[in-house]
Amino acid sequence: MILNEAPINVCFVGQDSGLAEAIARALGPSFSTRAMSDFQPSRLGDLRDWCDVVLLDLRDASTHGDEEKAFRLMDAVNQFQSHPPMVVLCDTENRQLPVGVMERGAYDSVSNPPNIVELRLILKRAHKFYAAEKEVERLRGTKTGTGRLHELLGTSQVMQEMFALVQKIAPCDVNVLITGETGTGKELLARAIHQLSGRSPRPLVAFSCVNLPETLIEDELFGHEKGAFTGAIMSRRGRLETADQGTLFLDEIGDLGLGLQPKLLRVLQERNFERLGSSTPINLNIRLICATNRNLADMVQKGTFREDLYYRLNVVQMHLPPLRERREDIPLLAQHFLQVSAEQFGKKTKRFSQPAIRTLEEYSWPGNVRELENAVQRAVVLSDGPAVDTWHLPPSMIGSSEQSAFNGLYEEEVRQFKKRLLVRTLRECGWRKAESARVLGVARGYLHRLINQLEIREPDDAVEADARDRVASMKQTA
Repeated sequence: MILNEAPINVCFVGQDSGLAEAIARALGPSFSTRAMSDFQPSRLGDLRDWCDVVLLDLRDASTHGDEEKAFRLMDAVNQFQSHPPMVVLCDTENRQLPVGVMERGAYDSVSNPPNIVELRLILKRAHKFYAAEKEVERLRGTKTGTGRLHELLGTSQVMQEMFALVQKIAPCDVNVLITGETGTGKELLARAIHQLSGRSPRPLVAFSCVNLPETLIEDELFGHEKGAFTGAIMSRRGRLETADQGTLFLDEIGDLGLGLQPKLLRVLQERNFERLGSSTPINLNIRLICATNRNLADMVQKGTFREDLYYRLNVVQMHLPPLRERREDIPLLAQHFLQVSAEQFGKKTKRFSQPAIRTLEEYSWPGNVRELENAVQRAVVLSDGPAVDTWHLPPSMIGSSEQSAFNGLYEEEVRQFKKRLLVRTLRECGWRKAESARVLGVARGYLHRLINQLEIREPDDAVEADARDRVASMKQTA
């Protein structure tokens, strides 16, 4: 257990007090387990004060065929807006009950007898996601806080550093260049900077330069006078003029053509411009925030982006990391999008099942936060019950996640097997490593490495015995 880390509070609900005690001992000091012989949904309010996860023993329902009673219990629990996640302990011979409780919002189900390594992992994941649920509820009532900056969410270290930087630079009227992959939330970051600046009472005007011809971009930015070109039947204000006294956000600035780059540079230097078809200068007072998913420094070296304009834009540079580099934020973001989508579509969906959230955490997310939002929205639309499960997610996500989960579980099982085999052999050989190595058919040096890797601790008397064994071996060699 990590020092100073609070244990996870588990409420075991079931009639078998002996099993509750056995599970509490097996889980270890990272968990604090209390037993409750009888559970009423009306007591969920009390549970919320101290409980992180409910471990519900429904083996009796499996044994006596009383699945409907268990289902009614789950349905009653789901009437509450917020409650600790439920992990259900089921009998291995009953296949209907695990499926039924998962459909009714259980976080996960565990077969009896439970694999303690697997149970620890499931309880930790349930606690982590419940913490994200509570954090989303808290943040929805605030604009700024530990995990929120206006519409941006994140409790990871990299996002906390980003939020702190925004708080510093927002009041200072300097140009900002935001870099990052598509879908990371660059426009949301620009809006947060604007909202925290002195220009917040004035508008933030956004415009994307991507895949547009220079003539159209020029007209959009500068506007035009009546008769400036064929079809200009009236005067029109451009984005620059609309953003006066406020903030102009130019997205995908790397796509701005070389012909327009000197015109934008002149605006930044002279603080005025002319509409198309006019020679009358219009004074301008704006803050410019630009964003790009391209490497502008490389473009400068290749001659596709002006160096002087680059330095004008790049007074302060901020990089939004891709979602795969801040995976700890995925439960928080996913729960936020779930609540928003559930309200939008009038659904009763409240949370994700354990396999579903594991799938989200292990996916590569090439489309970043935008892709996550779309995936969660799709899942909420397809879900008929209180929980989103894996089959509600896009099929492209499921295959890679299942393979990753299988690999992780396989590696852990192999590690535990090696550890049990080594401990048993060492005990049988009196913890003498030379003899243990001969029995196992491995080199002694390799045995030492395995003991260190698997963190096997030897009894004090075993260390002395092994030392005597090594001295005796050295004498025989001499």
